[in-house]
Amino acid sequence: MAKMQTPAMEKIQKKNARRKKAYKSTPGRESWKRYKRNPTAIIGLVVVCILILIAVFAPLIAPFNYQTQDYGAMMQAPSAAHWFGTDQFGRDIFSRIIYGTRYSLVIALFCTIAAFFTGGLLGIIAGYFGGIVDTVIMRLMDIFQSIPMIMMAMCIVAVLGNGIPQLVAAIMFASMPTMARNNRAAILRVRGCDYIESSEAIGVSQPRMIIKHMIPNAAGVMIIFFAGFLAVSIMMMSSMSYIGVGLAAPTPEWGLILNDGKAYLTSAPYMMLFPAMMIMITCFAFNLMGDGLRDAFDPKMK
Repeated sequence: MAKMQTPAMEKIQKKNARRKKAYKSTPGRESWKRYKRNPTAIIGLVVVCILILIAVFAPLIAPFNYQTQDYGAMMQAPSAAHWFGTDQFGRDIFSRIIYGTRYSLVIALFCTIAAFFTGGLLGIIAGYFGGIVDTVIMRLMDIFQSIPMIMMAMCIVAVLGNGIPQLVAAIMFASMPTMARNNRAAILRVRGCDYIESSEAIGVSQPRMIIKHMIPNAAGVMIIFFAGFLAVSIMMMSSMSYIGVGLAAPTPEWGLILNDGKAYLTSAPYMMLFPAMMIMITCFAFNLMGDGLRDAFDPKMK
């Protein structure tokens, strides 16, 4: 028996047909579909989004000002009044950690962007031009990479002094070699593709070739490295502040909060426990998100 077509059914079918026609599969949409199928990547993305919301709404979330000192509430253990306890000056540790999210995320983002537009740009140039240009740039990066990242950052801060701009510059220069190598590898992957050779054959200019054809097709791999470097920047920033060569007090940066609590490790371990957990959770979330981006943008690397 033939299925009857009612006007309502025909209307629904036409609507579905228009919807299918309007939907156009793109590499970005396909990557997002693969990303959604990875539960650990979604967990990492959710945690990162929560951290961003905490940083944006820190004044509304924190119950106290991070600089307010209460000498009548010094060294108090976690309680209903002070969820993470108080430090040696009576400052609320929970409020300092909440405000520290702003410093850690924003500074890590600036450090990674600065490293991308310096070392990453050098890597793109080296990968595209090759030859003597590639040799000179990469040998220069080898010289920088021969010094451990944290040691180079410490030396730069020792010369420039403490402060946010100095810390960003230190981490940027320390990260340049690795960022340059990663971006160079991403460009080399697309350098020999047919569409690049075709573009060269029709006389496309070199700047247009790099900006319009090579970088968009290598962007997936670059985004993966970018997300991974956010966790590296947070670790380096916290490590430098912990040993006293990063940001200066009373900035509520997680490494500085750790530095304040190391003298009270046995008597008040909570002073180090909570900021250490925040650093661990944040870096773990960025790594999960980076792994998910790797699987989404390049399934062959899975």
